[in-house]
Amino acid sequence: MTTYDVLALRRELIRDEGLKLKPYRCTAGKLTIGVGRNIEDRGITADEAMVLLDNDIVVIAAELDRAIPFWRKLSDARQRALINMAMMGVPRLLGFKRMLYALSIGDYPGAAAEALNSKWAGQVGDRAIRLADMIRRG
Repeated sequence: MTTYDVLALRRELIRDEGLKLKPYRCTAGKLTIGVGRNIEDRGITADEAMVLLDNDIVVIAAELDRAIPFWRKLSDARQRALINMAMMGVPRLLGFKRMLYALSIGDYPGAAAEALNSKWAGQVGDRAIRLADMIRRG
């Protein structure tokens, strides 16, 4: 049972620790984020990781809506493949011009081949094969 004012404590900690939305080194030299969260020693919980992932998916989908609106007309599997690839950043995904063009005209085997014919595919290995298969098969 909580006997203290959680909202008051939150305000006090934000005042005293600060609110940093990007990682930084605290005065003890530990990698920290948020309101004094030592991620170097403490890390994050699986639940926190899922909240971050869910937020990332929403942000990526909105970025894809702006950058390549046709993506919403693709099958569920192809949409998931694009979001998966966009975890590297939507600007980087936009560099896959031939793949995106092939997707836009319904050339799914061509789009899959373009995904595999990239530096990214060599970096991510089996992931590229799985995602290219999703693009090809839909």
